[in-house]
Amino acid sequence: MNAPEFPTAAGTPDIPFYQPQGNEERLFTQAWQHGMPVLIKGPTGCGKTRFVQHMAHRLGLPLYTVACHDDLSAADLVGRHLIGAQGTWWQDGPLTRAVREGGICYLDEVVEARQDTAVVLHPLADDRRELFIERTGEALKAPPGFMLVVSYNPGYQNLLKGMKPSTRQRFVAMCFDYPAAAEEERIVANEAGVAPELAAQVVKLGQALRRLEQHDLEEVASTRLLIFTARMIGSGMSPREACLSCLAEPLSDDPQTVAALMDVVDVHFG
Repeated sequence: MNAPEFPTAAGTPDIPFYQPQGNEERLFTQAWQHGMPVLIKGPTGCGKTRFVQHMAHRLGLPLYTVACHDDLSAADLVGRHLIGAQGTWWQDGPLTRAVREGGICYLDEVVEARQDTAVVLHPLADDRRELFIERTGEALKAPPGFMLVVSYNPGYQNLLKGMKPSTRQRFVAMCFDYPAAAEEERIVANEAGVAPELAAQVVKLGQALRRLEQHDLEEVASTRLLIFTARMIGSGMSPREACLSCLAEPLSDDPQTVAALMDVVDVHFG
């Protein structure tokens, strides 16, 4: 499979904006060309989903995204029989549609899904590249364009929801983190539609808040929250109001912690 010709810009009107941070685009493309599944690790709001959307557009592939949760079963991915006025029929799930169409199936926060999902993922994530549909008796061979991509936040892992080694070792792994300051400023300015000066100020605040991660915060300020904050300020909301609603309150329910976060805000926007 030949490598596609990519545009040089990080984003075009047809391609979701993504600011590269390393060799992740080349690695993803190589994995796709060799029929290898990809595992993306990284904190909340660091750009994992946007990266997959970006690469799906660049590769010209249909994308099926599944937000995994505690009740997500193998049937939700593969499909099920439905009953209606016209009788019973089979409806493909997102994983099956991606296999049939030769697209990308992206399972976001895959460790949240029920353990029985591994039964259908394993044959797709090794040399077989097959999807077995027990209910219909089908064994679908994935075409060259198909790609399985999963992601999770390592910070949420525990003994009950960790990914099994037998599953992890079927994937090419990529580790994401929040961008460096200069790159994050470009991302915030582009996504929020604000001046570079405001983006730089918001990013500087975000970095200061991230240094408080040991102060009873389950998560630090994500790039997504910085974009929300800059967008609110850019539309006319006062910086303090925007930071309270888009940064401090989403990061903690504890009034004292929120107050401490706002102290940092006042230093940067006072």
